[in-house]
Amino acid sequence: MSTFKQVFEHKREILRNRPDKTRAEVHADSRLVEAFRSHVRVRDFEVVVDQPGNMASTDRGPRPSEYVLAALAACHEVTYRLYADAMDIDLKDVAVSVTGVSDARGFFALDGDVPAGFSEVHGTIAIDSDASDEDIERLRQAVNRHCPVLDDLQKPVPVDLQIKRV
Repeated sequence: MSTFKQVFEHKREILRNRPDKTRAEVHADSRLVEAFRSHVRVRDFEVVVDQPGNMASTDRGPRPSEYVLAALAACHEVTYRLYADAMDIDLKDVAVSVTGVSDARGFFALDGDVPAGFSEVHGTIAIDSDASDEDIERLRQAVNRHCPVLDDLQKPVPVDLQIKRV
């Protein structure tokens, strides 16, 4: 079985030699099925997205914004694991806990100056490692530069959603 460092180096080699392989597209299809509950297909997986009962829904899955936080936490963990191995930095374990803060006035159109989404996200990265503080800092900087979900959240991404009548 390959180590994460071998996977990292193998993928870098492919991308260096095959520029046509650098573009990746991720696709999701969602359908509202009951109240605010949606079933979302991503690759061969189906996930449930919902709202809590206090929103008159079925509370059968996380809210969309909770999936954003879950994506950030999991992506950060994967990026820590991959880069620690690639950089030969000891990493026995990593766990990420994140919290998003939002103001409901934005979503419910009560104040046009309040964003509908998160106004801040904060959290902690728990690392079990014998590496030096300097190595952990080098790792943290690499992860913050290369974590895709963190990148998506920190910079504007053009989004174009068209209406199609059915």
